[in-house]
Order: sequence, then C-alpha cells, then structure tokens
Amino acid sequence: MTSENAQPMEVKSSATDSRYTELDSWCSTQLSKVLGNPTNRDLQSVSGDASFRRYYRAHTENNTSFIAVDAPPQTENCQSFVAIAHSWRQQGLRTPTVHSVDMGRGYMLLEDFGDTLLYSTLDNSRKSTRAVGSAAQPSNIERIYDSALDSLLTLQKTQPPENYPLPPYDEARYLTELNIFPEWCLQKLLGMTLAKDEQSLLNDLFQKLTASALAQPQVTVHRDYHSRNIMILPDGLGLIDFQDAVLGPITYDLASLLRDCYIDWPQSVVYQWVRSFAERSEHLQPLDRDQIYQWFDWMGTQRHIKVLGLFVRLWLRDGKAGYLRDLPRVYAYVAWVCGRHPELQETSRWLTSEVLPRLQQQAWWHDYQLEN
Repeated sequence: MTSENAQPMEVKSSATDSRYTELDSWCSTQLSKVLGNPTNRDLQSVSGDASFRRYYRAHTENNTSFIAVDAPPQTENCQSFVAIAHSWRQQGLRTPTVHSVDMGRGYMLLEDFGDTLLYSTLDNSRKSTRAVGSAAQPSNIERIYDSALDSLLTLQKTQPPENYPLPPYDEARYLTELNIFPEWCLQKLLGMTLAKDEQSLLNDLFQKLTASALAQPQVTVHRDYHSRNIMILPDGLGLIDFQDAVLGPITYDLASLLRDCYIDWPQSVVYQWVRSFAERSEHLQPLDRDQIYQWFDWMGTQRHIKVLGLFVRLWLRDGKAGYLRDLPRVYAYVAWVCGRHPELQETSRWLTSEVLPRLQQQAWWHDYQLEN
C-alpha cells in the first residue's frame, strides 16, 4: 500500500529512529497475535507522504505482508482512520482491514493493498487524447475511471461512522485553506506584497468559491480522492488516505479525481465524465447542467488554489521538492477556469499580468497547457 504523494523515506532524527525501533517491536508482537504464532518479519520502508505518517511493509516468513503505519499522535489521527475504514468497508467500499492499532502511540497494522496505484497504470503512452473518448469500445482508462466514479457514488451515499462524526467542511476551513496560497506562494515564494486592491480581489474570489461550495448538496467527502490514493486490486479499487474525510460539497471529490493534480485529461473528456456522474447521482440528476459545471469548476479552483500554496509550503518548510513538478499543471487549471467564467475574468487578468511572470522566473518552472 502506498500513500498520497509518496516520497522515498529517510530516517533523519534520533526521535524517528526511536519510533522505528518501537514500531518494529510492537509490530512483531501484533503479527504473532494476528497469525497465531511467533513470526519473523522484515520491516522495510515503503513511503512517507505529505503528512508526518510513515509506512513500512512487514514481510513474514509465510510470504504474507502487512503495512505498519507510524502516525505520531501529536500530528496524526488514527481514530478517524480506523473508524472510517471499518464504516466504509461495511457500506460497500474497499478499505484496508485494520488488524491492530495502538491509539496512544500512533501505530497501526493494516492489510497490504500492494503498490499498484491508479496513477501507475496511466503511463505516458496513454496520457493523450487518443487514450480516451475516441474508440468504439471503452479503453482501459475509461473503464478504470468509470469504476472510480462508481466507487465515488457509493462513498457519497455512506453514513458517517457511529463513533466518529465527520466534521463539516465549513466556511472557516475553506478560508484557512485558501489563505495558504497568498502566504506561501505569493509572499514567501514570489516575494509579492499585495496592494489593497489585490487583497480585495483575492478576498472576493475566496468568498465566491466558498459560497459556491456551501451552496452544493453536502455529502461524505474523502478530500483526496485522486489517482495516487486509489489502488488497483485484483477484486476492484481500494481506497487509502481517507482519515481527513468530512461532510462537504458533492463536487469536491469529483474535481479531485477528474482535475487531478498529477495527471490531466482533455477538458472535453472531463466534462463527459462529469455528465456521466451527474446522470447517476440522485443529488445532481435534477439540476441544470451549467450549474453542475460551475460548481465543479469552482470547486476544483478552490482545491487548486490551496494546493498552489500547500505544495510550495511542502518545499520551503519541509524540504519536499518533488511537489514542484506538478505546480505548473495546478496553476494551469486555475488559469483555465478563471478564463472560462466571466465572474472570474478580473482574477484571470491579474494571474496573467502579476503572478505568472513571477512564477516563470523560478528555475523549476515550465509553462503547461491543458488540452481542450
């Protein structure tokens, strides 16, 4: 099992070494309980992610493997992961079985979903218009995305776990996320000091995006439903990294999947998938198509503006430079949507005249063009 934005994990501190040693000992004890006999194991690093969680694969002598998770309790929430995993699994979604958990220390022993991400099936030879929407028979990519949309429909119908009420995706949360962009991308990366009219422009944009999100039907939201958090399993698709689930807008996970930060598809194909999803959604079926498209576009823009700040923060604060390669695509999404909607034209002009030239001065930047 691999987590979102997986990066090679390095043990860099004595505190981390101590937790690894403790996890190794705990894992040995739990494996003996799960398998019913003393078991030798080989604990190997799998990945880290954008959080403080770390993942290890425990290979046992009978060729069975498990995932051991180090989730420091001061920053991570095992309770939400365990509650959601059990609840969603009972309601028809494929989540990892939780074999053992130590809430106090932040350790979990999970079913191993392997390493085949949805993303890893989308190789460069198929990342083109020819890969989708052109053949008489559905392509493998179309079948996978149809399955992902089916799983999302199931997810949106789930009831919250009895022992973990999902928090609401409220106005305060949206604005906190959106303000990561001016703080980390504009000010700390690009050195911009916003004039009063620029700050007013951003405030107006943030209010519009937030109002659009709050106006939508509110359902269960994964929050990171994209190609690096959906696993390809022998019996279908598996979900990971769902511990931050909330009650929120119906288009949030749809935008996460179809306007993925790590891969993009022609926008005509994206809207075909949106229509297909809406036709199967009890909440979206009765609504005007233009309304659905606006909700979808603006929801994706809220997420992408957050990510423009978040990925920069992961680099500047946490030294995770791997996220920079995806920022041009994320910016292209924001620019494309703002240019498409008359209400966001002023933001579009400001991005083009003030933000893009400064991004282009970054050594790692490359201009990115979305396919229509």
